Amino acid sequence: MPGPPGPLYLLTAGQALELLQNNAITVEKYARSLLQRINERDGTVKAWVHLDRQQVLEQSKTLDHIPQGQRGPLHGIAVGVKDVINTKDMPTQFGSPLYEGHQLGSDASTVAILRAAGALILGKTTTTEVSVTNSGPDTTSPHAPNRTPGGSSCGSAAALPAYQVPLSLGSQTGGSLIRPASFTRVFAMKPTHNVISPEGQKMVSPTFDTFGVMARSIEDLQLVADIFGLQDGNADDPQSATDIPLSDLSVAVVKSPMRHRAGPGTINAIKKAAAILKKSGCNVEEAVFPSSSSFPDEESLRRMQKVSMAGEARVAFLREYRIDKTKLDSSICKLVENSDNITHQEQAQALDTYGNLRAVADSSAAKYSVILTPSAVDEAPLGLHDMGSAAMNTLWTGLHMPVINIPAFVGAHGMPIEVSLVAGRFHDQGLIRVAKALSGPVVEEGG
Repeated sequence: MPGPPGPLYLLTAGQALELLQNNAITVEKYARSLLQRINERDGTVKAWVHLDRQQVLEQSKTLDHIPQGQRGPLHGIAVGVKDVINTKDMPTQFGSPLYEGHQLGSDASTVAILRAAGALILGKTTTTEVSVTNSGPDTTSPHAPNRTPGGSSCGSAAALPAYQVPLSLGSQTGGSLIRPASFTRVFAMKPTHNVISPEGQKMVSPTFDTFGVMARSIEDLQLVADIFGLQDGNADDPQSATDIPLSDLSVAVVKSPMRHRAGPGTINAIKKAAAILKKSGCNVEEAVFPSSSSFPDEESLRRMQKVSMAGEARVAFLREYRIDKTKLDSSICKLVENSDNITHQEQAQALDTYGNLRAVADSSAAKYSVILTPSAVDEAPLGLHDMGSAAMNTLWTGLHMPVINIPAFVGAHGMPIEVSLVAGRFHDQGLIRVAKALSGPVVEEGG
């Protein structure tokens, strides 16, 4: 089989996997191409907090020596890991000076599963401090070094369009996967809450925290979903078919409680996406979501989200606070000190309300093949110390619904503005298949 026409670092995970499986390239040769690309670009992008080149090459040589019949389904594919996810052979520092040089010596569940599948764990990508603060590392957007790539999964997002790695891992409490994916023009998936184990990942709010993945193609998201054994459990679902006629799909353009926060670029992106899908044969209609008069308004929803997350974060960071609060950002100290005076009664009510709303949201989502919604408020802000708002993401995170970012549009300054597709809980594979069908015309015509 002939080798690729261009540099190996340009390959998606699926493309690289095909070459590796057919022995057209070695893992070492592939790894060297990625390392060279990182050497060329990371002085500006600054996506990596830990990367040991010698360790990467040793890993790659070990993988090359595995007999063909014993190689895993992800053999040799490089993966970047957000630095809040434990890795046995690399430091995990949580973006915090309190954890400088910290190495637990064991893999998070997600990393262990990927290693068992043959993945090459390339290094640790930057994050904001313990995934909470809205500023932090000097990671830049590969599209414009004077703009943020978003956070908190900033390095995982920035490394992909810089062609430094084909897959990266992240986490989302509010919008930490989908917003950076929108700012950097990559595919990303936040699965249904807890369909992938968060064991070994630094927690902020267990009710919201969700592991996720970023990639440069929808096919690569499918590849990772299969590695993690995601199943919808409904073989009769028409969306389980490999090829879905667009005329069979219904798309709800939702009016969520947060719709008033959308900027002009995002409003335009949603309109364009809806028009493209309608022209392509989909049944597209506007819908209030969820379709229930009992659903909270914007102000009530924002308060409920804040109470739920802050109440749990207070417990999550007590350890760090007690060890040395002087090494923590003041915003984290305020969470532990409960500076907003959140009561247990208010927290219990917020969590109970969210629990009830999930069934309402699933019922509304079941009326359509997919929901179309913004991925971010607008383009990435100027500067590196405001990573943008999670206003367009937190609703879906709290409802535990799977979300996929589709990279397709640009704003007034030529920066990416993307759209999200959402489905009901535990319809992750169905969402990927629908996203695969819809992303074709949207990406092709998006601009």
